[in-house]
Amino acid sequence: MPNTRKPRSGSLQFWPRVRSQRVSARIRTHHENGEVGLEGFVGYKAGMTHILGVETGKTKKGLEVAVPVTIIECPPIKIASIRLYSKNGPKIELTKELLLSKDKQLSRKLKLPKKDLTKELEKINPEEFSEVRVILFTQPNLTSIGKKTPELVEMSVIGNSIQEKIEFVKNNLNKDLLLESVFKEGDYTDLKSITKGKGFQGPVKRFGITIRQRKSEKAIRNPGSLGPWCGQGHIMWRVAHAGKMGHHQRTEYNKQIIALKEPLDVTHKGGMPGYGNPKNKVILIKGSVGGPKKQLIVIQKASRIKKPKPQPTVEKISLEEKQGN
Repeated sequence: MPNTRKPRSGSLQFWPRVRSQRVSARIRTHHENGEVGLEGFVGYKAGMTHILGVETGKTKKGLEVAVPVTIIECPPIKIASIRLYSKNGPKIELTKELLLSKDKQLSRKLKLPKKDLTKELEKINPEEFSEVRVILFTQPNLTSIGKKTPELVEMSVIGNSIQEKIEFVKNNLNKDLLLESVFKEGDYTDLKSITKGKGFQGPVKRFGITIRQRKSEKAIRNPGSLGPWCGQGHIMWRVAHAGKMGHHQRTEYNKQIIALKEPLDVTHKGGMPGYGNPKNKVILIKGSVGGPKKQLIVIQKASRIKKPKPQPTVEKISLEEKQGN
């Protein structure tokens, strides 16, 4: 019998299917205005579990529900440098950058200048610039992932004026920036990550095309037609073919924060497989998150949310051993 599997919706949504050149994701669309602070945070994916909670919405109010959640460990981050952008027609371009931190962990990633550049912040004229961003670096040495070299992520500083944003950078130099200063329970986020690499895959798995019937000529897991004009090698890019799959940067929109917890609240029996137990504040995200364990996840404030939905109250977090699951 022929397989009735339907193609995945949006199978041609991403083109070209280029593998990411970076191990960590980057922000391509930045926020600018709002309450002064960072536009997001970063963390390391630890694994998944589920919570038992009581629904607070209108349709299932009072019912006990089980919700799958992803655990992301978020150690404190620090500011490495400030980047100032100015407008050049419809675009913006990087005009000035000051590397401000002299942290020992950062020296594993960058060559730090010998001169202290913090005094240069006082000489900045806010009227010359249109946007302020910072380079943040993580502290993986505070986690159990077995890594010392930090990752660098560029983020915008949100504020109502350039002067206000620069003051935020001055006040937080060489300080630990905490998760609670950016997010709270119930907020919606956009998660950016690098997906798992799956190697060379066929068109059925890669694009979700239908498997042909058993008496088909030649292969049954290939596309049925290469198009109307393929005799001279003219094959359209829309035809599904085998190729490398995975290790792409992807953004998942409107993922809700179920809870912010201390590490002892999510300490599992035997630890999270392939990760261990978190040592820092963790964030519980409703549903799954792309990427393998120990992957850096960029958590940005939501850009498309219209009306927040009520979240279930957390009654219990499953801490059972996850080995073999």
